[in-house]
Amino acid sequence: QVQLVESGGGLVQAGGSLRLSCAASGRTFGNAGMGWFRQAPGKEREFVAAISWSGGNTYHADSVKGRFTISRDNAKNTVYLQMNSLKAEDTAVYYCAASASYRFSISYYYAGSYTYWGQGTQVTVSS
Repeated sequence: QVQLVESGGGLVQAGGSLRLSCAASGRTFGNAGMGWFRQAPGKEREFVAAISWSGGNTYHADSVKGRFTISRDNAKNTVYLQMNSLKAEDTAVYYCAASASYRFSISYYYAGSYTYWGQGTQVTVSS
């Protein structure tokens, strides 16, 4: 089992930066694909970024490509989301998730393929 705790959210002005962290516990973290999703009020949860268990493959939604970067440090059991050039439309609760799927390379964008979820951290971007 994997437990996930996000941190690093907050209030930032448009154009600013934040780095989210997701600390994981559990023996299987190093074998898990990891993802970040977000959910704004009144909207469905959407894929933001994902990274393979080795960190060798990363995936980013078109809406954040070039601005956000996902990374992981398996020695620290932590995955990160560096968010630059933030926009008001990035305002949402951000969730970290872990996937044990053997088909992660084709399922990374699908929330249903993730087994474990954190409690979320609020990111608010003021315009």
